[in-house]
Amino acid sequence: MNRDLHELVLERDELAELDPAERRLALRELLAGKVPPDELGDQVASLADTIDGFGPLSGLMRDPLVTDVLVNGTDPVWVERDGVLDRTAVRFRATDDLRALIERLLASAGARVDSARPVADARLVDGSRVHVVLPPVAPSGPLVSIRKFPPNRFGIEDLLRSGMLDERQAALLEALVGDRRSLAISGATGTGKTTLLNALLGAVPATERVVLVEETPELHPSCPHSVSLIARPPNVENSGEVDLAALVRAALRMRPDRIVVGEIRGDEALAALAAMSTGHEGSMVTVHARSPDDALERFVTLSLQAGSGASEAALQRQVTRALDVVVQLTRNGRGRRVVASIEDVE
Repeated sequence: MNRDLHELVLERDELAELDPAERRLALRELLAGKVPPDELGDQVASLADTIDGFGPLSGLMRDPLVTDVLVNGTDPVWVERDGVLDRTAVRFRATDDLRALIERLLASAGARVDSARPVADARLVDGSRVHVVLPPVAPSGPLVSIRKFPPNRFGIEDLLRSGMLDERQAALLEALVGDRRSLAISGATGTGKTTLLNALLGAVPATERVVLVEETPELHPSCPHSVSLIARPPNVENSGEVDLAALVRAALRMRPDRIVVGEIRGDEALAALAAMSTGHEGSMVTVHARSPDDALERFVTLSLQAGSGASEAALQRQVTRALDVVVQLTRNGRGRRVVASIEDVE
């Protein structure tokens, strides 16, 4: 399609306000006689996907098995589908097309990226999380990583069917949650820590109040009495920040039965440790670590960096008293997410 015609169609703002079926009909009418009849269907589909916001990525974003979409410049797009990385046939024809998509996605989330600030994070209107890195930081071309927001909650039964855990592990984890044992879910990036945490929250009794603390909203538990606190980054004037540590302290004043922290990676480690040590049994956190021992060590290190004033030995004792169990996640030889171990903290 002629690029001028393409841009002219996209300038029709009213198209974005139509539902998908009406939009495709309107596009077909607009393009009739302007493109060859044998190309009309493909051009309508391409423009409809562009107006929807995700352009060539639209089909991948609609795929219910895809959890992550990874764009590496104009190379073929990769996805994580059903727990396994997969190279697709989708690619951007030109860097300009990719840059236009980036600007459109970030603008819809009130964010921006440019050469002065070449790295950006944003949460899209559908709940997906997007991370963008531009040249020269990314010399091979713009990089886009999209973590899709799952439309449905995954329960323990879903994780059993997926092979992430077996029946013995499922029964043990549900019992640990029911017994109000404090858990740390540990694993590398992309091993399913948030997915498992979401599922375990479904085992929390309906009589308990759960306060969720996250940097970005990823948890959507089925437990009926839960409230969420979401961190806020500083504005352009470097003010107005509300970090996770402040939110954990706020959660303590909200009459929680359990406090759940989406990911421990900073000063919030010390605040979460205090919460689990002062009567909030059954609390849960995730931590980026490669083994249960690494998870405990990371908890201690982050607490030290938060300026607790306590010695390393004292913090080690506090961590082992506050945490009952570490659930370690990994990827097996086929690249699938699995529960590698469930270990008591001693």
